[in-house]
Amino acid sequence: MINRTFLEKLTKRKEVYNFAKIEKKWQKFWDKNKLYQAQDSSEKPKQYILVEFPYPSGDGLHVGHCRSYVALDVLARKRRMQGQNVLYPMGWDAFGLPTENYAIKKGIHPAKITAQNIAVFKKQLKSLGISFDWSREINTTDPKYYKWTQWIFIQLFKRGMAYQSEIPINWCPKCKIGLANEEVVQGKCERCGAQTERRQMKQWMLKITEYADRLLKELETVDYLEKIKTQQINWIGRSEGTNLKFLIKDSDSAEEQFIEVFTTRVDTIYGVTALVIAPEHKMIETLKLKVKNLEEVEKYIKASQEKSDMERTDLAKEKTGVQLKGLYAVNPINKKSVPIFLGDYVIAAYGGGSVMVVPAHDQRDFDFAKKYGLEIIEVIKPDQNHKAAKKGTNNELLEAFESEGVLINSEEFSNLISVEARKKITERLTLEKSGGLKINYKLRDWVFSRQHYWGEPIPLVFCQKCADKIKSKKQEADCKEFNQGELLNPGWMAIEEKNLPVELPYLKKYQPSGTGESPLSKCENWIKVKCPRCGAWARRETDTMPNWAGSNWYFIRYLDSKNDKTLASPEKMKYWLPVDIYNGGMEHTTLHLLYSRYWYKFLYDIGIAENDEPYLKRRSHGMILAEDGRKMSKSFSNVINPDEIIKKYGADTLRLYEMFMGPFDQPIAWNTQTIEGVARFLTRVRNLVISNSQFLISNPPAGGPNPDLERLRHQTIKKVSEDIENFKFNTTVAFLMEYLNALEKSPNILDIKTLLLLLSPITPHLCDELWSKINVNNKKSIFQEQWPEFDPRLIQEKDFVLVVQINGKIRDSIKIQVGITEEEANQIALNSPKIQKFLNGQKIKKTIFIAGKLINLVV
Repeated sequence: MINRTFLEKLTKRKEVYNFAKIEKKWQKFWDKNKLYQAQDSSEKPKQYILVEFPYPSGDGLHVGHCRSYVALDVLARKRRMQGQNVLYPMGWDAFGLPTENYAIKKGIHPAKITAQNIAVFKKQLKSLGISFDWSREINTTDPKYYKWTQWIFIQLFKRGMAYQSEIPINWCPKCKIGLANEEVVQGKCERCGAQTERRQMKQWMLKITEYADRLLKELETVDYLEKIKTQQINWIGRSEGTNLKFLIKDSDSAEEQFIEVFTTRVDTIYGVTALVIAPEHKMIETLKLKVKNLEEVEKYIKASQEKSDMERTDLAKEKTGVQLKGLYAVNPINKKSVPIFLGDYVIAAYGGGSVMVVPAHDQRDFDFAKKYGLEIIEVIKPDQNHKAAKKGTNNELLEAFESEGVLINSEEFSNLISVEARKKITERLTLEKSGGLKINYKLRDWVFSRQHYWGEPIPLVFCQKCADKIKSKKQEADCKEFNQGELLNPGWMAIEEKNLPVELPYLKKYQPSGTGESPLSKCENWIKVKCPRCGAWARRETDTMPNWAGSNWYFIRYLDSKNDKTLASPEKMKYWLPVDIYNGGMEHTTLHLLYSRYWYKFLYDIGIAENDEPYLKRRSHGMILAEDGRKMSKSFSNVINPDEIIKKYGADTLRLYEMFMGPFDQPIAWNTQTIEGVARFLTRVRNLVISNSQFLISNPPAGGPNPDLERLRHQTIKKVSEDIENFKFNTTVAFLMEYLNALEKSPNILDIKTLLLLLSPITPHLCDELWSKINVNNKKSIFQEQWPEFDPRLIQEKDFVLVVQINGKIRDSIKIQVGITEEEANQIALNSPKIQKFLNGQKIKKTIFIAGKLINLVV
């Protein structure tokens, strides 16, 4: 029997908890004992847990970064305690435009700023007690790292996967620099805020489109959130349809020219009343002398160059256009002539840069036709499964009918349903050589050049002598000595692999060149180099790689970060890959994920990787908003620094709060009041252990464990174990809070130990400290203990609360034994004084019984 009076006195005793001192103590202990260093071969099951490595900005971490790192740390710690060999690494994605901008603004070299920022980030992460394996730390700006980024690019180049092309890019007239789409915000330069425009410029491209089908199909083999898969599917944008050839006519020439149009709805071809082509369409140049309103057209083209692709394709914006007067397109199916427009909502990179306008059956076309006075011809009528479009008093359409249906006004194809008509119309067009089946993709090849300084140099040189030789060899059809990349890009030669890395030279002046070229173009001593093939003088490529180059494959380098012979040993790649679980923000689940999968599939194809998908499971976390509900931003003065929270409450409180604040995959606003509540919870845990543990060890409860508490212990183990695996961290914490409530009423050493074990992945410092208090003679960390297991026989409740309803309204709740029959439940309900009062002698017409939940009496 426990002396309760003595226990209460102990409970009231308070000790000052110096979290700053204790957290540092345990962080040093973990580092010294290398608890978190993964083994590259082990009999234990391997678990590769990955979080997106951060870009080390000058602002340091904010509390939003911590959410993902802590969550995956909780999972990593739990799985280690379950006997798994866990790899949980960290590094730095440190190249890119933001650092360059910051360096220009502050007048400090990007290399120096990067080193300073990394030091700040690393200190912050260590203060959180994240169990990263720091022995594998990587940095994308380290030449020893980007040597292998350049090596991968060379393999792509040699196999014809890299090529130069002149394409429209975003151009900042103030910075005089080309910008990637992600560097343009609402049509303005991220660097200076100036309105951007479109310019043609030669860029290096990677043929990701050759992997489009695999990138799409092999999503079926991985466990990604559905919303992540949907983003990938939509970006790839595979569509099956028909490619059409519209003959271009003018009043003066008999010369035949064609515009190709891709459509998925060739069943509407008889309703075409115009063509719209992109302002940058390649045929504009060849047709412009035949355009009668050229000045108006050129003005429209110039205006469209000031808009980003995102602005141009925004469905919410009104569509604009300008007719190419004097030119007409001939419909290949019925030979009718229709006008041609330029429209900036059409992008040259997709579907050939031209669309057919079918106003009666596409709402965007309907609005365009109304604006420009185009004919509206119905060619599809609704079938029994679809509702007709709204019509006016004169039977004119008031909106487009966009569904499939039955063809009308379509010559011999009338009365066919859409799916049959598409097949037969395509067959006829194929026979007449004016069309045919085609699979199209929204996915475009990856623009890989950047005209910035702070990035990986592209390891190529241009040799005019080799260019001339390749051109002459092509004429002789004798090109065996050249690889695919050299033939595709005459004169461009890859640096010999033994001479990698091509190091980024230190430039004192790294501001934009003003010519559109990289600042490296001014570094003449670095540019001039001997051709690796013929020995003649050549010039280095001065463009650098994009931000995502180094982050495409970083998860591979973690496996063997100090290897200077290969990007990672085959044995380590075979053991660790694919990554078991990868978490990051939703903003990186489209392009970054797509590019990473593409590079990995390429490495698989050339025999480097063992499998063709890099990540078995992909998850994402919701953004942490400021207390005002807005995104954290310096401009709003609402950024919350984790250092301030740790200083006031300790790292464990911050960790616990981030896991408790709401569903992990949903955005949630910061709430300081809730932090106070979480801090009080940890104080209660500490008081429970400090006040009770030694007494309870010496005075175990008579009669064995409390059966209700024993059941709750096993239920808690089950719930916490499952919720951590399912990323339901908020309910994990909620259940632990319920467990603590029960323990405070009836403390015992077994349950206290269980509480600490289950809580330890979330609040590691406190739990390791309290574990040492309980186990005075045990010098092991709590993380060297085994994760508790539940007994399925002991989690079942003996009683449950039966809800009693009358006509669907709750009238009583009665605690009864599990497994009770409907007849028994009915009798218990009728014996209830409350139910008798509500029934008031009324006859029961029907009884509805749901076992283990409720009984409803219908009167």
